[in-house]
Amino acid sequence: MLNRGLLSWFEKRRKSKTLGLAQQQITKAIDTVTQLQRAISAFSKGDMIKTNRFLENLFLQEVEVDNLRRSVFKELTKGSLPLKYREDLMSLVKRLDRLADYVKDSARSVKILTEVKVPKKFWDPIVDIAEKMVECSIVLGDCIETLGYNPRKAKELANKIDVTEEQIDDKYLEIKALFIKHSKDVDVAILMELRELIDYMEKAADICADTADYIRVLAAGE
Repeated sequence: MLNRGLLSWFEKRRKSKTLGLAQQQITKAIDTVTQLQRAISAFSKGDMIKTNRFLENLFLQEVEVDNLRRSVFKELTKGSLPLKYREDLMSLVKRLDRLADYVKDSARSVKILTEVKVPKKFWDPIVDIAEKMVECSIVLGDCIETLGYNPRKAKELANKIDVTEEQIDDKYLEIKALFIKHSKDVDVAILMELRELIDYMEKAADICADTADYIRVLAAGE
């Protein structure tokens, strides 16, 4: 995923060490979504060993995302890219950093929930959201890659992200309805943590959609 698509877009302007760092940051940020989905899937099957392993992988990746973001911004201050493209790259990196932050927050909620018994009726739609998030992130990576050589295709992929994000919103509302329906038979503390989890996941999906909007703007300039 990504390959040299992002690089090819910016290399039209000027080569820079910043580009390689940014590509790493974006790739790792998107990969955190996959780690979250794997953790949630393992948890749904009762495999706590795998759940914790995937969560630890995610936390380590998120630290790398933060470090790479700082490195990108440090390189950007050296002015190796024209101002306009520095701003474009910074905006893209910031968005993917926020995505990783929300994924990390989701993972923290999963970590807390591993200490309790979560009713299957709640966990099944959460698994669905996690799988949709992976779909969304994969398309986002393809969208960024395609921007470098086929802006029209990038816009088409951005539209696909919008559709998947809407499906996540539907699942989000489905789970919120369960909170009311089962408020008397599920511990309120568990409901509160589940609410935190789906809120963070929904925000992560929103960031994917927001990034897709931004890519549409960049593609229009191509």
